Amino acid sequence: MSSGGGLLTSTLLNTTGLELSGEVAEKFKGKVLDTIIVGGGPAGLNAAIYAARFGLSSIIITEEVGGQVGKAGWVEDYLGYTRITGPDLVNKFEEHVKYYNVPILLDSVEKVVKEGELFRVITVSGDEFTSRTVIIAVGEKRRKLNVPGEDKYNGRGVSYCAPCDAPLFKDKVVAVVGGGDSAASAALLLTEYATKVYMIHRRDKLRAQPIYQELLLKNNKITIIWNTVVKELKGDKVLKSAVLQRVDTGQITELPIDGIFVEIGAEPPINFFKSMGLELDGNGYIVVNHMMETSVKGVYAAGDCVSLTPRGFRQIIVAAAQGALAAYSAYNYILTKYGQNREK
Repeated sequence: MSSGGGLLTSTLLNTTGLELSGEVAEKFKGKVLDTIIVGGGPAGLNAAIYAARFGLSSIIITEEVGGQVGKAGWVEDYLGYTRITGPDLVNKFEEHVKYYNVPILLDSVEKVVKEGELFRVITVSGDEFTSRTVIIAVGEKRRKLNVPGEDKYNGRGVSYCAPCDAPLFKDKVVAVVGGGDSAASAALLLTEYATKVYMIHRRDKLRAQPIYQELLLKNNKITIIWNTVVKELKGDKVLKSAVLQRVDTGQITELPIDGIFVEIGAEPPINFFKSMGLELDGNGYIVVNHMMETSVKGVYAAGDCVSLTPRGFRQIIVAAAQGALAAYSAYNYILTKYGQNREK
């Protein structure tokens, strides 16, 4: 499973925010958790809150808290917040989870193995945990441009996180690649720092919500370059320009820029899903029913990694709601199978 590189060591975050290293395996050794939540985005974090409210023992295992939300620009469509940055919203989510004393383990899950009625979850760091159910909420992996220079200038002009890196480009010229909500959000955020923002989109119209399109077109700092793709990134020690190609005429141009933000969508970790024996749709997303049940009994899935979520409408509030449903289904499964008197 991957939505970024896994950590080499496990770190358990407790409710005071202190990091407890080297104690994770011992803390849960010989114990059977009610559920293990794989993934720490809105779906996974909300699943943890509901699991705690249902009285289930659980742990979150995730490579990063917040998932893609932590890389979002301005969020203006989440209930209760008229305008908040992705990282700030993630902080609110994490505080809520900590309130319910659900441990968060920063690590990458290597495999999930069903053994009889239980599940063994093995991390890249070598820790193993046992649970009665598993909730998969791993989201998607960011797509890369896969062009010459992208890896070379990663961190030196190439970025995949506008909220993280936008302040580094104050008074600079930058570009955003993409035409969806995330690209629009990133471009609007960047106008608060950069002197000029180009949006490079391979089609002749945007996929972003109408309100985003209206804001983009009204902002005099933003110029949209239509029907164009990035062919190469060039520079010396840092990024200096992007080689562009028109998709309709094939014309090649070179755009001088100081930074480029890649927002061209994502894809699920298909190999990880296949290793669990989960039924997938034609695009590699987990097939679930309306209660977030997968084809494997005792395994539930929620968020951007499931087929039920419309691909053109990956929303934080949808993922969070699905996380709640997954926890509810896990609770009903455990209650029916083990009753209230199971050993914790």
